[in-house]
Amino acid sequence: MHPEQMPHELQVLLDAQLGLVTQAQLAAFGFPRTRVRNRLDAGRWQRVLHGVYCVTTGPLNRHMTLMAALIYGGGPALLSHRTAAEEWGIVPVDPSSPVHITVPYRCSAKGQPATHVAGGSSGFPMPAAGSVLHPGVVVHRSRAHGHIGLDTAMPRTSLADTAIDFAVAEPTARAAYVSLISSVTNRRIRLADVRQRIQERTPRRYRKALGGAVSLLAEGVQSMLEYHFAVDVEQAHGLPRAHRQGPVIVDGRTLWEDCDYTEFGVPLIVRLDGRWAHFMREVRFRDRRRDNAAELADRPRLVYGFEETVGTACVVAQEVERVLRREGWVRRDENPCRACESFWSAWGPEGLTGGEAA
Repeated sequence: MHPEQMPHELQVLLDAQLGLVTQAQLAAFGFPRTRVRNRLDAGRWQRVLHGVYCVTTGPLNRHMTLMAALIYGGGPALLSHRTAAEEWGIVPVDPSSPVHITVPYRCSAKGQPATHVAGGSSGFPMPAAGSVLHPGVVVHRSRAHGHIGLDTAMPRTSLADTAIDFAVAEPTARAAYVSLISSVTNRRIRLADVRQRIQERTPRRYRKALGGAVSLLAEGVQSMLEYHFAVDVEQAHGLPRAHRQGPVIVDGRTLWEDCDYTEFGVPLIVRLDGRWAHFMREVRFRDRRRDNAAELADRPRLVYGFEETVGTACVVAQEVERVLRREGWVRRDENPCRACESFWSAWGPEGLTGGEAA
């Protein structure tokens, strides 16, 4: 049956669903299974998922892939977890990744493996036999289903719920901790929303790790660079936790310092240079004025980028500690970092800049 021969109501449904339809929907329009099978065998239709068909040939685009998963899951289905994170721009789209959906807790939908293009010559243009037609579906169930979704063209979980679900799906507590911080900082998710959702639907996994991530974000961490400095430099080496995003008045304007150790009796400022924003002329001017203001106030300052903070965290920590000690800070406990010894043997006792100066 050609599209123009289909009942008008069915054609409207197909247009809304991007040429995709379920067996149950077809049955409501009087299509017996035998008629469906004839079109599949003739190569005029494609079986996309169990009970889900495409009435055209050719590969599926991104929207069709997502729509197929949603109609497979049923009316209440929501894009969620990694798929929702892709749609929100939290992570890049991975076409090979299965589509994640969340359905109400008692829904009977089950996960589906990837489907492949069947072989045979139908005379219609089709993808290569054996190629992936649909990457499959992962089904999640939620008792809070009615409170986590957004009614968009492709329904999906809210931004805060997506960040939490994506983190909870990680294989370890540490990975969940990093995932939540990355999602919140990269996508600029309101921390109040994340905290509220965690309270309203407490995750079954990684509660402590997610709580720790929220606490770190509440201290002012606003990027993955700041996260690595807080965790890999300060926490890992027993250094004091700086006051983050503290205001400073420069030329009558309020600017913000990344890390300020004034509350420990040390006027040290550490600036974390993400570099991507610092190419802007206005930002470069602001940074220079902020540097000059610190110099005029006789405040020591250190600047680090992502490469050295992540790649040589022990060296960065040693430099920060040298300035802290020079300005009067006293360490109460031993350095807990076990990796430092190998760094000192590689860089020398004076650290990165100190070693070069020597």
